[in-house]
Amino acid sequence: MSNSIRLGAIAAAIVLASGALMPAFAQDKLKVAAGQRGNFDTAITEVGQRLGIFKKHGLEVEVLWTQGSGETQQAIISNSVDVGISVGTLAAMGAFAKGAPVRVIGSEMTGGADIYWYVKSDSPIKSLKDADGKTIAFSTVGASTHSVVLQFIRDQAPKAKAVATGSPPSTLTQVMSGQIDIGWAAPPIGLEQIEKNEIRMIASGNDTTFKTQTVRLIVVNAATLAAKKPQLERYMKGYREAIEAMWAEEGLKSFAEWLGVPLERARRGRDGFFPKEGVNPDRINGLEELMKEAVTGKFLTAPLTKAQQDELFQLIPR
Repeated sequence: MSNSIRLGAIAAAIVLASGALMPAFAQDKLKVAAGQRGNFDTAITEVGQRLGIFKKHGLEVEVLWTQGSGETQQAIISNSVDVGISVGTLAAMGAFAKGAPVRVIGSEMTGGADIYWYVKSDSPIKSLKDADGKTIAFSTVGASTHSVVLQFIRDQAPKAKAVATGSPPSTLTQVMSGQIDIGWAAPPIGLEQIEKNEIRMIASGNDTTFKTQTVRLIVVNAATLAAKKPQLERYMKGYREAIEAMWAEEGLKSFAEWLGVPLERARRGRDGFFPKEGVNPDRINGLEELMKEAVTGKFLTAPLTKAQQDELFQLIPR
């Protein structure tokens, strides 16, 4: 074989080897646990996957749905998933302080405009001030809905009882059957019942001090952060692009089709309850106030030290 032929064969082999590596990169997989299937903000990863956004970043993302923050955080602590979406900030701080390997790589939601509380239309309850002796729903222990309800009770209805009811659909069933007095939901879930005058809103998460604070987080296990940081960096790039898509027509249509709701109802839910800046993953707002609330709510025995904060909050930069 001549030198030119031999060199050509070597070059061809290198090209083929490079091509063989590309599918391996494209097949990097991440399992993402997200709370409450159907909530607009927790669907960001799902829509990004459906639109091929994560594929552009060499990722195949599988979304696993949970009943809320408590289940999601347990999946992270057990290291059975790579990323946890929508874990309550107070619960994450509390778990970390107790030694759980939880690390925060981004903010999931700032403010509480996206969650609301409601009663049946014929209920005598007009506001939270009428809730003494009544039951108020939240999703799971440690979720942002739990933190909000605890503050509702402390500030407006000290004799009310907080009850974990799981997802918005299961909560709606319990409210309509009379098992729960005050339910919770996040649009577009519940909007159809509001349109039909079957239920009416009486409060939102913004009726608390959480209005300007980061209430939910994107979290990972410390071991995952150490082992898969390049993949997580690509995931966060895709996540930011998916946010932009959710506020464009293509992403909104994908969300509505996936959930099986009319496009205009999905639009009403997004535009009426989800400020785009609220899902900005690059900032944690109101940490000092959140730590005080965590102590009051017994998630923490004392505020986290600066060293603890630096260890817990390891946001992946843009």
